[in-house]
Amino acid sequence: MTNRNTLLRGFALVFLFYAGLASAGETREYRSHQLDSDTLTIALSDGSVTLTPLNDAALEVHYRRDGLKQLPSFAIDSERQRTVAAKLTEGRDRLAYSLPGLTALIHKSPFRIEYLHRGRLLVGEESGFFATETLRGFRFSLQPQEKLLGGGERVLGMDRRGQRLPLYNKAHYGYTTESSQMYFGLPAVMSSNKYLLLFDNSASGAMDLGASEEDVLQFEAAAGRTSYIVVAGDSYPQLIEHYVDVSGRQPLPPRWALGNFASRFGYHTEKEVRDTVEKFADEDFPLDALVLDLYWFGPDVQGHMGNLAWDRNAFPEPEKMLADLKERGIQTILVTEPFVLTSSKRWDDAVAANALAKNLAGDPKRFDFFFGNTGLVDVFSKDGRDWFWNIYHGLYQQGVAGWWGDLGEPEVHPADTVHAIGTADEVHNAYGHRWAQLLFERQTENYPGRRPFIMMRAGFAGSQRYGMIPWTGDVSRSWGGLKPQVELSLQMGLLGFGYTHSDLGGFAGGEEFDRELYIRWLQYGVFQPVYRPHAQEEIAPEPVFHDRKTRDIVRDYVKLRYRLLPYNYTLAFENSRTGMPLMRPLFFENEKDTDLIDYREAYLWGDAFLVAPVTDAGVDRVEVKLPGGVWFDYWSDEQYSGDAAQVDVELETIPVLVRAGAFVPTVDDLDNTRDYSSKTLNLDYYAHPTATRSSGSVYEDDGQTVDAYGRGEYQMLEFNAERSADGIDFRFTSEGDGYHGAPEQRRIHLNIHNWKTAPARVAVDGQPFRILARESDFDKAARGAWLDKSTGQLRIKFDWSGNPLGLAVKY
Repeated sequence: MTNRNTLLRGFALVFLFYAGLASAGETREYRSHQLDSDTLTIALSDGSVTLTPLNDAALEVHYRRDGLKQLPSFAIDSERQRTVAAKLTEGRDRLAYSLPGLTALIHKSPFRIEYLHRGRLLVGEESGFFATETLRGFRFSLQPQEKLLGGGERVLGMDRRGQRLPLYNKAHYGYTTESSQMYFGLPAVMSSNKYLLLFDNSASGAMDLGASEEDVLQFEAAAGRTSYIVVAGDSYPQLIEHYVDVSGRQPLPPRWALGNFASRFGYHTEKEVRDTVEKFADEDFPLDALVLDLYWFGPDVQGHMGNLAWDRNAFPEPEKMLADLKERGIQTILVTEPFVLTSSKRWDDAVAANALAKNLAGDPKRFDFFFGNTGLVDVFSKDGRDWFWNIYHGLYQQGVAGWWGDLGEPEVHPADTVHAIGTADEVHNAYGHRWAQLLFERQTENYPGRRPFIMMRAGFAGSQRYGMIPWTGDVSRSWGGLKPQVELSLQMGLLGFGYTHSDLGGFAGGEEFDRELYIRWLQYGVFQPVYRPHAQEEIAPEPVFHDRKTRDIVRDYVKLRYRLLPYNYTLAFENSRTGMPLMRPLFFENEKDTDLIDYREAYLWGDAFLVAPVTDAGVDRVEVKLPGGVWFDYWSDEQYSGDAAQVDVELETIPVLVRAGAFVPTVDDLDNTRDYSSKTLNLDYYAHPTATRSSGSVYEDDGQTVDAYGRGEYQMLEFNAERSADGIDFRFTSEGDGYHGAPEQRRIHLNIHNWKTAPARVAVDGQPFRILARESDFDKAARGAWLDKSTGQLRIKFDWSGNPLGLAVKY
């Protein structure tokens, strides 16, 4: 890649030279325009440009020039029907092409386009589109105080302005606190000016975010589609919603995906799998999924990739193993790779099926890498997709529940590899995207009743619509590896990938077990999208194989993860509807404080929680920035406000704060998500005088039905609180037609935090409750209220059928 980046920089300099010549008299000029079904096409002196509305606040801008090869759009969700009312106004010197939430101001001479939102300039082309024989791209002008996020997985800080970002998905084994190029790059930026710019180009290239010229954003690619997409919004969450409306929404995963995973590199035998599952049960750890790395199809690391069939010596009865695990509520996920070694059992079959990418002579391309001499499945060809799916289909029928797509950058991808639609350098960054699309679409076609689980290491803008769950790669098992994980997940979440997560505990290296590091990483994991400890096997990644103190601390956190299922599943539902990430940056809370954009040490977990992982050894106090408002310590109920909080921690705790006015729904302890029920629903409400009105919700379905919400097979439980001079009035409502297994009636345990004195009156729909003096009486009562003076919590319990219900609590 060093040579490739050097070459691209050289091409960029050549372009700048020719751009200078153009400015002397060869500028791009407007010739004519045509509006057809709200699509505006403009003839130019050197080609044409088409502006296509994608929604009320998003435009695709596609430049074309004769002889310049184009590839299809990978980023745009072509399945969604779009009807957008656009308005064109023509003046002597310019055109104004307006959508309800975005206007393209098109200057005729010299030709360039600026983009405005509600009359405010967002961004504009500098010299705009450029193309030489070997390089193409775009140049935009940057405003002086503008900050830029995006580019996908990088460890560079949140604001990436001033950086030059390679666009070539590439493994970075053992990374820690700095990485400019990693597994999952994205050719897109989000600006502090509240626009998003996406370059819909899968080729090898770079984004220069003011590194070479401080006021210029330059996108460069060796080939590929010459289009970009610009999106606007009134707020950052709305900007994300408009973006995923264009690129596709992440489908709701199965509920088990939010449970605890057993995973390592790797389980060598069926016996080891069964023993591990028993160990989780013996140690009282909930478990929902088990991941098998490459030993399921071969006895060692090298020489077997591509077999993709059970090694029956090590796994003599895999079908029975899968069935037995499923009987216990444990789903099995298999690693697969797109490489077929010439030494594998499927090489001849893959060649005969025309499934492999070609060399320049039209024969299967062969090359060497760590695992052996290999070919690469051509996921861009129908033959390649058919052959690959046939393998997956057979494994699905055996009972496999999900897929882990590894090495899908692809990790090794020679430039002279030829795919059905282009060379390696033209399509490299879309390889994982098309792989995920294959799995998602074929499973949807063949198993329409099963929600996909597709975990992959690389993809492209829009891959989230295929259910892709990315992870952050082979991170160092060190404090340096833990430090960047919040940044990585936040950056990916801003661009549609709300399930980006890390190998909990770290993956690579580590000579001795570091108890403190391990505990801190797994504590953080409770508040990240997927709970999956995973590592090289020299140090066990599973908590059940460690010392008692480690087990006891981690067990409490894993059980907390399960108790939070109603909250977490509701976050997943919200993501599927709006694209709102599960992990959210603090600047969402205070958009005027642009300094918060740079903050990566803490984040919001949904709307209620603020979490700050402990990323240094020996820490007993953590300073946490606050975005405003009042916050409660989740463990102690201590209150914080102002710009920052000094939070004391022990090995058993990390800073977890709860917003004043928040509802936090939980259920009782579970062994498995299969047992999930909200028949008893605990609601913790954090009362404070500043929280005069607040609300919360719980979304529920059966955890497995595809598009349960669209079918009406769900319940949405809504909670509202309004504070007045004489108390708090709560309102409980629900919507939806229900789902199989839904409780007919729920026992609600409402715990009102920050309540110091016994209430004067508690009533449900006007009927007064008994206010009990002793905890033992409260425990025995079917309904009632009791003030726990030791915690400052007013506890109330009652039954709720789902019909509208009012609860009044008076001082």
